[in-house]
Amino acid sequence: MVRDYSNWDESDVRVRANKKGSRPRTKDRPAHEDAVIGRIITVDRGRYTAIVDEDLPGERVLIAARARELRRSPVVAGDFVALVGDTSGTPDTLARLVRVEERRTLLRRSADDTDPVERVVVANADQLVIVVAAANPEPRTGFIDRALVAAYDSGIDPILLVTKADIKDPAELLANYEHLDMTVIISRTASAGAADAASAIDARSDDGDSALLAGGAVELLRGHLDGKVSVLVGHSGVGKSTMVNALTGSRRATGGVNAVTGRGRHTSSSALALRLQDGQPRSWIIDTPGIRSFGLAHVDADRILHAFPDLQPGTDNCERGCRHDSAAVNCGLDPWVAGGHAGDAGPARLASLRRLLGTSTRTEGRAEAKELGSTG
Repeated sequence: MVRDYSNWDESDVRVRANKKGSRPRTKDRPAHEDAVIGRIITVDRGRYTAIVDEDLPGERVLIAARARELRRSPVVAGDFVALVGDTSGTPDTLARLVRVEERRTLLRRSADDTDPVERVVVANADQLVIVVAAANPEPRTGFIDRALVAAYDSGIDPILLVTKADIKDPAELLANYEHLDMTVIISRTASAGAADAASAIDARSDDGDSALLAGGAVELLRGHLDGKVSVLVGHSGVGKSTMVNALTGSRRATGGVNAVTGRGRHTSSSALALRLQDGQPRSWIIDTPGIRSFGLAHVDADRILHAFPDLQPGTDNCERGCRHDSAAVNCGLDPWVAGGHAGDAGPARLASLRRLLGTSTRTEGRAEAKELGSTG
């Protein structure tokens, strides 16, 4: 039987009720104009600790849960966020985190050079303090170079802090970075409990010369951190948490180095922002868990080159399209380094750059292959 619908109107149409509710769905979200703004100081298992009304009489710390619409958005230490609900900060109360404010800077890394997924480390940092030990564990220029790339790419000023300089002279290590406009601080301490007992340190002055300065490494570093937000990164066992304790008066756990593997033991499990002791308002130190790899899959080759300002002028004589890797023909970097323009450490610096460029090229190739495979 064929039905005749020609005489039907809207009154003849029945709408089946939505089993999940009759309220229409919308993408519009409330503006939360009454939200209070807080600074995230740590993240732990889906709970966000924030400080609101910072440096004001009503300053308080509260715990928040992330709103459903932000479930896929990373929220990290250093973020400024909008909070609603119970923002009193009284025990056993929970606020709701509804918005992440615009970030000034964003320090990122990937798990390795083949992982395209970015991992946000911290937000809104002014400085990156790269902590390495002169020995035990042995310093790795590859890690320092990667951290420098991440810092320059994020618009964050780097500081190199070398600990345990009384075990081994770090002069050979520092020769790799003598042409960089970067603050270098050397702590002559070996034991985990003696970070503030340093009687003298070496620091690189603004003109690039080394100068012996009186006073403890802690106090000198404090002067560079005062009034700024600084994040400390480094392998486990280099004395990072010890230095943080000395600077903030906190009691972060410290650990030694495994005698068999030569690697440090992890003592921090999550990033934590701590106030600089006796510092100016808004002086924060963000201690991060020990990082063993600093992947740069998210940084393209051109931006990697910017982290090697001692080599970059050599590219002026490169042919158009030169990738500056080891297979490049007539790359201007080779005569630049051979001519001594990058100093005695030039060959090692060029080798490090090309290692990073090689991993970047391979990552780009895999991404292109994946894209072609999905569209082919």
